[in-house]
Amino acid sequence: MSKTGMTDKPDPWRVPVAVAQIPETGLHRDIEADQAIRKAVADVGGLREVLSVQASFDVTPERGGRFHVAGHVRARIGQTCVVTLEEIENDIDEPIDLTFAPPEQISQMAALVDEAEEGDEETPDPPEPIEHGTIDLGRVATDALYLAVDPYPRKPGAVFEPVVEAADPEDHPFAALKALKAESKKSGSRKPKGK
Repeated sequence: MSKTGMTDKPDPWRVPVAVAQIPETGLHRDIEADQAIRKAVADVGGLREVLSVQASFDVTPERGGRFHVAGHVRARIGQTCVVTLEEIENDIDEPIDLTFAPPEQISQMAALVDEAEEGDEETPDPPEPIEHGTIDLGRVATDALYLAVDPYPRKPGAVFEPVVEAADPEDHPFAALKALKAESKKSGSRKPKGK
């Protein structure tokens, strides 16, 4: 599975850019989702609604057929507060900093990332594959949005307070023994006196 992706689900927003058409000086793209795409993004991501989503990207060629993709995705999403169950809206402003590489380079570059993890320095992320000669900026934006969603959204100031019930004095670990003892005394007093 792609580190940015929910590859088991359909891509609700597609904006493919052919890498062969990216100039040496790079490419800047601003994209914004229309209502149908926002609904699809909400459905796939399990969100109540997506009110707006736009992204800005700079795609820069690097050596070896790789491309650096940097930018931001900004969105306003509708969720349900996990405490009050009220409808709330949250803003997302997620930075994007990815490297895309030809598929044949992925395993080699992933091995370099594994080696870096053993050292003390910060570990770089493995690259994303360039699929069918394209980089899908819509998918990059959608994946970044999904990763930024708070899975437990709360309305500002909402605090979970568990229901506290008064303790029943007869509800304790030895209550059953006490009941048996009382029963035993009652039944013991009815027995005829000994021989």
